Amino acid sequence: MLEGAKSIGAGAATIASAGAAVGIGNVLSSSIHSVARNPSLAKQSFGYAILGFALTEAIASFAPMMASLISFVFRSQKGRKTK
Repeated sequence: MLEGAKSIGAGAATIASAGAAVGIGNVLSSSIHSVARNPSLAKQSFGYAILGFALTEAIASFAPMMASLISFVFRSQKGRKTK
């Protein structure tokens, strides 16, 4: 039962990768729209876009880390001796 719950939890944690892909698409779309509306602020807008990409990728790298923790670190207490 615990192994099944761990698999479901790890799978749910990796769904964040799809959310990160959507977030990157939104950042790029907003960047293109802002440059199209006001080309004189392209450099400032590019800096904000890079910040948005970095924050979105941080979430994307956090998801596999949590999936690994769920899968390998949280082990069942079955078979372990306690003092």
